[in-house]
Amino acid sequence: MECLPAALERAGSEESWAVADAISTVLKDSEELHSWRRQLLSVCMKGLVAIYSSSKDESKPEVERSMLLRLEELLGVVGEVDPDDWCSLVKTGLKYRYRDGTFLRVLNAAIQLLYKEESPLSQ
Repeated sequence: MECLPAALERAGSEESWAVADAISTVLKDSEELHSWRRQLLSVCMKGLVAIYSSSKDESKPEVERSMLLRLEELLGVVGEVDPDDWCSLVKTGLKYRYRDGTFLRVLNAAIQLLYKEESPLSQ
């Protein structure tokens, strides 16, 4: 199971994420669920950075949109991010998607969540 997030990062397809969702469902009442979601959040951010870097124009808007919505959902559940992943996502996203309304909405929601007073990133 530890290899799956890396496979998701490489594949990035909806089928791969369906497998990840199934694993999340199986882990629903498990102690491992939070750790699993953190891994998925990291993979999601790295996947978006890869998409933004490789296709500077919005060549796959439906893939990006589904990844952004997944990012927003995972952020709401996990509530924290790896600072390096976050920095990379913000820099790359703003560089290539500063006009994309969905990206900006998710970024704003993430900033509100991550930089509230009790967040480690606000320190």
